[in-house]
Amino acid sequence: MAKNSKKVNKVQLCIDRDFTISKVDERIYGSFIEHLGRAVYEGIYQPGNKFADKNGYRKDVMKLIKEIGVPIVRYPGGNFVSAFNWEDSVGPKKDRPRRLELAWGVVETNQFGLDEFMDWCKKVGTKPMYAINLGTRGIDDARNVVEYCNIKSGTKYSDMRIKNGAKDPYNIKLWCLGNEMDGPWQMGHLTAEEYGLKAGRAGHIMKLVDPTIETVACGSSSLYMDTFGNWERIVLENSYDTTDYLSLHTYYGNAEDDTPNFLASSVAMDQFIGQVISICDYVKAVKRSKKTINLSFDEWNVWYHSNDQKVEKWSEHPHQLEDIYNFEDALLVGSMLITLLRHADRVKIACLAQLVNVIAPIMTSDTGAWRQTIFYPYMQASVYGRGEVLNTVVKVPTYESKHGDAPYVDSVVLCDEENETLTIFAVNKDLEDDYELTCDLRQFAGYKVVEHSMLTHKDLKAVNTEKKPDNVKPVDFTKASKVEKGILTSTLPAKSWNVIRLAK
Repeated sequence: MAKNSKKVNKVQLCIDRDFTISKVDERIYGSFIEHLGRAVYEGIYQPGNKFADKNGYRKDVMKLIKEIGVPIVRYPGGNFVSAFNWEDSVGPKKDRPRRLELAWGVVETNQFGLDEFMDWCKKVGTKPMYAINLGTRGIDDARNVVEYCNIKSGTKYSDMRIKNGAKDPYNIKLWCLGNEMDGPWQMGHLTAEEYGLKAGRAGHIMKLVDPTIETVACGSSSLYMDTFGNWERIVLENSYDTTDYLSLHTYYGNAEDDTPNFLASSVAMDQFIGQVISICDYVKAVKRSKKTINLSFDEWNVWYHSNDQKVEKWSEHPHQLEDIYNFEDALLVGSMLITLLRHADRVKIACLAQLVNVIAPIMTSDTGAWRQTIFYPYMQASVYGRGEVLNTVVKVPTYESKHGDAPYVDSVVLCDEENETLTIFAVNKDLEDDYELTCDLRQFAGYKVVEHSMLTHKDLKAVNTEKKPDNVKPVDFTKASKVEKGILTSTLPAKSWNVIRLAK
């Protein structure tokens, strides 16, 4: 990592308690469960396993999900949803059909479906973000599934739900209008105009059934799609009035084993968000609308370790896309979380993809469940990243990367006035040097450091396994931070994720 001549191992955070970006929408800490690999079967659901409850839900997995405090879970896909018939997944299990699942080349048994997912959400303490099929199906099916989920009784599909054992409506408030419909790999792939019209019509008819719901239209599945930009514009031009959020998806990898460029990927993420916001606001201006479209970054993560995994065609829930995350992956996940928070005025929903086994922070075997390295920044951001995001100016040297100039330190400060706490998230991406952090807190008289948690490891490639689940985990580093005469000083060790918490 070549350092510029101005490099001085110091980073200054500049904040003002009245200069805020936005209050954090807790849904920014959401996640994702798709019928893919072992995410559902052997992940959250495994009847007969020693950890399963009477419904087949893995209790050890539920415990870890509750530790994170996941506020919302996107389901059932993903690419899976674009050829999915929701009716297959409700009613008596003995009557549910086995289907060829074309997106991932496996067999779907439908033994876990919509009804089980809603029951599981209640038990785990999360809310649903339900995706509909706008690939091989259409607006009539969209209407029907909203009726099944959200109408109390007295209609065909609401009475079907009651017959299936759910007396009370599910009241799902957040709905994804398909998945990655810009992608040629998608079942029922559409052009931007075709999809925009279809999404607009689906959103309209769904809101006639339940006017209280919110909808997420598909944006680009990557910044690097040839259709990026024009896709967003055309989709919104055809669906603006019935759309509440536009989605973004991105994944980063380090296949070239170039850690500095890998850790700079958060710069690309920041650019992606800014560009999509600009397009949304352009369409708003053209339409002379008073409505603002916010963003749902409902797939984001590191993903590249499992690219070479092979699965047997038409097998059931094989080991598929099971990235084993290392320490440097956790650093980037921390920086990506900071990037999302720095755009909290427009990014209201985000989903780490995914939650269990498939590119996930939680892994399972028949004999246990454990935390991957990326679990920790995700969990700590979800637990402590509440309140208002302060406009955080980070004065720190930068280095050149393929994404542009990248700061050696990513950071953001949050203020929770109600609980009188301050939280600082910081990633030191320098692989060799510590940084001395300072922040003027004289506006926060009486605030003291209560905890500094730090995640680091001498080996960037270090991983957690079932046999060594604590190989990479945070340690108490509170001795490194203090407030004197209103000035916070702290040490950010080389290659580290840091959570500094202060309270009055």
